[in-house]
Amino acid sequence: MRAPDTNADATELALRALVWTLAEPDRAQRLLDTTGLMPDDLRARAGEPAVLGAVLAFLEGYEPDLIACADGLDVRPEAIVAAHRALDGGAFDA
Repeated sequence: MRAPDTNADATELALRALVWTLAEPDRAQRLLDTTGLMPDDLRARAGEPAVLGAVLAFLEGYEPDLIACADGLDVRPEAIVAAHRALDGGAFDA
């Protein structure tokens, strides 16, 4: 899979990363604990750039998860980092 190169691609990658994160109950609970999001809030706001950015920041904060997620999504870890930067309003240069 190619690295995302637009904000739409960053959003799509972040949504895929969210699904990957939530697929494992302990990791999902760590996400909720770390971000302070409640499950209902996460469901209601899952497509918002701020929430997706928080998910990607969570993955960046623990390299084993970042690498495992990148492997699971068939992207480079740098693509996840670049998507996070794009969702936070930065340039997308993965």
